[in-house]
Amino acid sequence: MPHSPINQQDINNTVWKACDTFRGTVDPSIYKDFILTMLFLKYISDVHQDKLDELTTQFGGNQAMVDAMLASQSFKIPAGATFWNLYENRYEAGNGSRIDQALHAIEEANGTKLKNVFQDISFNTDKLGDEKQKNDILRHLLEDFGKETLNLRPSRVGSLDVIGNAYEYLIKHFAAGSGKSAGEFYTPPEVSDLLAILLEPEEGDQICDPACGSGSLLMKCGKQVQKNYNGSKKYALFGQEAIGSTWSLSKMNMFLHGEDNHRIEWGDTIRNPKLQDATGGLMHFDVVTANPPFSLDKWGHDDAEHDPFGRFRRGIPPKTKGDYAFISHMIETLKPQTGRMGVVVPHGVLFRASSEGKIRKQLIDEK
Repeated sequence: MPHSPINQQDINNTVWKACDTFRGTVDPSIYKDFILTMLFLKYISDVHQDKLDELTTQFGGNQAMVDAMLASQSFKIPAGATFWNLYENRYEAGNGSRIDQALHAIEEANGTKLKNVFQDISFNTDKLGDEKQKNDILRHLLEDFGKETLNLRPSRVGSLDVIGNAYEYLIKHFAAGSGKSAGEFYTPPEVSDLLAILLEPEEGDQICDPACGSGSLLMKCGKQVQKNYNGSKKYALFGQEAIGSTWSLSKMNMFLHGEDNHRIEWGDTIRNPKLQDATGGLMHFDVVTANPPFSLDKWGHDDAEHDPFGRFRRGIPPKTKGDYAFISHMIETLKPQTGRMGVVVPHGVLFRASSEGKIRKQLIDEK
């Protein structure tokens, strides 16, 4: 029996309602990771179930053939590790440890695609209270995601972008609730769309975001290549993200969108750039773009003078404003002559004097 279509607002409303499970008990900065990870698990479980039903119908009682075809899919969920396995056991003690075990089984089954993605996310944590409270909270969470209004089978959803949009919707609302800018986690779609168009990424390009957040800007650049080159996926996405849980989100986002040709590193781009070539130097890219944290304090000023990569040869940015630290890093990672760069920064970088003024003059003189 065909499933009725689901629209974006249905998904957004249902998932946002699931946050009520945590409100008043757990800080949004903590439960954000639980909600987004559960959305990921629910989606891949529904995709898996959709495919299982399709193959079972196609091959009848030939379970060996069904298993063989499932094993050839782009992602794998081991037996007992789906959302629905967890849902069925939700009234039993140990929800936290069961969820963690399922996530790590999925991580192991998918090799490098999800390697270490869940290492910074644990549902079996005392941040959710004592064992009884934790078990009750996670039971309610499973029940929220188990509602028919959040049936995310491809036969209902129709497009992976719907899930990506739900991620962005949640991140935006989490940021607003915590008094932070959503730009800490993702680039607003209007901005990332404009950057992707202006930078004109081409087939074969290597594209980098050194402050990639959840990966939305990188993926918009990839979509631009696909749009202009007949669906081609001949490009590579590179990124680095300092916050562990946001790095995990980026990896999950890439996985959901089928962006297999990517390399996303976890670490501080200014203090410890991890996108290096075989000789230990900085990699160079065709396109470099970012929406780095605005005027970041404590960005690594103390070590900048002796930067082994020579990124601050035009001058060292002020201690309390790291905007030109990111700009300088991005410029040094462009391919000579042909590299293109687009960055979102506060307007003060155009007018502030002192060390920033000297860096700005150097850049203009070089041009």
